[in-house]
Amino acid sequence: MKKNILLWLAVGAAVVLLAAWSKPLIATINFEKPVSKNISFAVYTNSSYSSSVYNAASAKLQVTVVKVRGNKRSTVWQKEYDAKLLKDYPSLQNALAQKVTISNVVDSKDHLEVLYTITYNSNGSQIQLQDGAVVAKGAKNGNLFINI
Repeated sequence: MKKNILLWLAVGAAVVLLAAWSKPLIATINFEKPVSKNISFAVYTNSSYSSSVYNAASAKLQVTVVKVRGNKRSTVWQKEYDAKLLKDYPSLQNALAQKVTISNVVDSKDHLEVLYTITYNSNGSQIQLQDGAVVAKGAKNGNLFINI
């Protein structure tokens, strides 16, 4: 009889502990299925850069995709385009195009930031311009037009 009472007390204590831990445990389990997001880049110029002042002027580009969850940031894709003369960049109609797929994005917890840095170089003088965009939650596709 004492063994049965001790057994039932142990089972009851286990049930109480399990119930107390179930809310934090359920909160940490993610039932949402991860998705993939497609990001399309177009690198172009809408200036001719035909003036002789631009003969030695070049630009290089670095594009980075960062996945953000809360305070945690992780780089999930990065590409650096080699420097080329400004006059060699194509127009929008012939833009340098790239499509990237980022998988394992939990839409309710993650967002993607697409950041880019253009480094202009003219006769040894450099200047950097930075910009970016956020791929909206719920969106499966994002587009970024980068004007050199």
